[in-house]
Amino acid sequence: MSDIKELTEMIEKFRNARDWKKFHNPKDMALSLVLEAAEVMEHFQWKNEKDVKGYIKKHKKEIGEELSDVLYWVLLMSHDLGIDIKKAFNSKMAISDRKYPVDKVKGSSKKYTEY
Repeated sequence: MSDIKELTEMIEKFRNARDWKKFHNPKDMALSLVLEAAEVMEHFQWKNEKDVKGYIKKHKKEIGEELSDVLYWVLLMSHDLGIDIKKAFNSKMAISDRKYPVDKVKGSSKKYTEY
């Protein structure tokens, strides 16, 4: 799989070839990210746990395409905003690790403010 830099370069090349950067302000990119995330959610709407399992088996390609659309906007936004997404991700994981220590939360769905 390509690394983040390669994926971002691919996205930039795609966008630049279409002269779309002028449409990509932070607000509209954030809206696009949320809209694409909602399209991921649509795959699971109104399905119970059993239905979801069967649906995933039959629709992995389509779900993957929607997840790819989410990743597209995450990478493009982070690039345009000058955010090193890999560094931001690693930092956030370290914060989450401190907020959710294994010995306190293993097997629990409680928020860190509840324990």
